[in-house]
Amino acid sequence: MQKGGERVIVGCNMKNPKQERTFVLIKPDGVQKGLVGEIIKRFEQRDMKVVALDMFLATRKEMDSHYPKDEKWITRLGEKTLNTYQKYGYDVKKDFGSDDLLKVGKVVRGWLVDFMASAPMVKMVVEGVHAVDMIRKIVGPTMPYLAEMGTIRGDYSADSPALANAEKRAVYNLVHASETPEEAAHEIKHWFGKVSLHSYKRFGIDQ
Repeated sequence: MQKGGERVIVGCNMKNPKQERTFVLIKPDGVQKGLVGEIIKRFEQRDMKVVALDMFLATRKEMDSHYPKDEKWITRLGEKTLNTYQKYGYDVKKDFGSDDLLKVGKVVRGWLVDFMASAPMVKMVVEGVHAVDMIRKIVGPTMPYLAEMGTIRGDYSADSPALANAEKRAVYNLVHASETPEEAAHEIKHWFGKVSLHSYKRFGIDQ
């Protein structure tokens, strides 16, 4: 990799841990709460480097392609929903008309797609030491009501799947962050296509 303002091709996570890349999506609720700057600040304070950034309005088709369509993944959504209902003593059949995990999962997936296409979002690629794990640590657990104070979700959201399901909508958890380097590479390619990523030095970090 050359020094300076070189632009490098999208899609690969470097072998050097310092150059690992991950994909982050600030969801409609994060944008509408005015948290874009705060979220980026949290990343940069932990020596993460934003190498691509764009605000956009996703189509429903794009979001449908973003989320897996295999039955195993959808059934897992249904299982998570059922577990939450059982934990708090709610009746899943009352809200979904069925306790079939695949059917419940399909409904939840539909809510996710609708929500993500409902308002502008901010997509970015973040680079840094073990970026995938670091960003997920900063963001916090998927369910905001379980996220600790000091994480983005713990500080700025108190939503839960029980409430979201009762209101027939997706959970408002502010941010999506890739779970694995492989997922990051796939999502970077999906959302940024052939657009090049930037390379630059952070003062006090890369010197």
